[in-house]
Amino acid sequence: MSFDVIVRGGQVVTPDGVRRVDIGMAGGQIVALGEELTGAGAEVDARGLHVFPGVVDAHVHLNEPGRTDWEGFETGTRALAAGGATTFLDMPLNSSPPLLTRERFDEKRALGEQKSLLDFGLWGGLTPLNLDQLDDLADAGVIGFKAFMSNSGLDEFPAVDDVTLYEGMRIAARLGLVVGTHAESDDFTRRLTQTARAEGKSGVRDYLASRPVVTELEAVQRALLYAHETGAALHLVHLSSGAAVALAAEWRARGVDVTVETCPHYLHFTDDDVERVGAALKCAPPLRPKDVQDDLWRHVLAGEVDTVGSDHSPAPPDMKTSDDFFALWGGISGAQSTLNVLLDGGHHRRGLPLELVAALSALAPARRFRLPNKGRVEVGCDADFALVRLDESFTLTDLHDRWQQNPYRGETFRGRVVATYLRGRKVYEDGVFDGSVRGKLLKPDS
Repeated sequence: MSFDVIVRGGQVVTPDGVRRVDIGMAGGQIVALGEELTGAGAEVDARGLHVFPGVVDAHVHLNEPGRTDWEGFETGTRALAAGGATTFLDMPLNSSPPLLTRERFDEKRALGEQKSLLDFGLWGGLTPLNLDQLDDLADAGVIGFKAFMSNSGLDEFPAVDDVTLYEGMRIAARLGLVVGTHAESDDFTRRLTQTARAEGKSGVRDYLASRPVVTELEAVQRALLYAHETGAALHLVHLSSGAAVALAAEWRARGVDVTVETCPHYLHFTDDDVERVGAALKCAPPLRPKDVQDDLWRHVLAGEVDTVGSDHSPAPPDMKTSDDFFALWGGISGAQSTLNVLLDGGHHRRGLPLELVAALSALAPARRFRLPNKGRVEVGCDADFALVRLDESFTLTDLHDRWQQNPYRGETFRGRVVATYLRGRKVYEDGVFDGSVRGKLLKPDS
């Protein structure tokens, strides 16, 4: 057998374990795994490196079109590639207008195909404004429907009321698509915020107190109930607490088709870091105390969290500058750091198996969103992978997102991404990108 390229001698991370094996690639796919493969036009020396499946980041906000000055496909996918990602699923906001119709889908698709370095899928929105558009969005090829159960911060993407969420789940179940929910109680968060503001509160701790864990638990419970009643596939995005993960596990045992996502910032930073770092760590749900973070890690280690997505959501510096913490735009820039957090905080510090690192970052999101050629270093899959020097410690200073108002700057990690390959082509290596590579749109089962 002849190959375009052989990746020689790396420690390949598979669902079944880690083994030293050569990877034979042809036509952008993995066509052979074996020892001492021969017959390649070129070789990549991966000796001393681990080969991870390319990260499938199911939760990013690249904001194009309309808010490309916040982040766009070009800079956002550079940051993702530098972190070992090869596929991302872009949220319907904060694009302006958001992706609520087929017209908006076609517009964003064209921009992605023109500018993205990586393969991508597109979420559609689920709001009170576009229940009648869900069938058309499914036909266009959205990866799923995203709903906010609390204020999104954008008038053009209103939160779902209970009836809209229930009806949207019924439609999604018929269409065979996942519903992703930002699960915080709108009533809780609105009233607690109003009370704090009426009392003149504006600090970091005041904001954190306005969104306690119970606001997440109430909304998670409600979303799970609706999924149970409608038969919808539910993806709970950016859960911040082990208690919320445990709720999902209980309902899964009752037959609900639910998967759980958390984010690297909930695993790496705590509420004390918000006071130390400031605006770059404002998000919703907010960062939690260390005991809550420790409990979340316990659920990750127990295999009860399915995916880890960056929720990369940057904004211009003027939106992250204010003495009033409530007034700051909420969103964390983290596209580059998902694998770093899982390797350093997970594998090296807590013994998270490398197979589970690969599952959380690649295999599980690819399966959940029906991308059969992604998420695995296996014969028949796209040749998407990251080369990682597992034991190398480094301090993150070289960032590639647009604004680089990034809380991970200056953090030290053990486990460095050396290079990233998309469909057999090297997209990134040691700070250098191949700007000629272009990603393609992915649809469920594509």
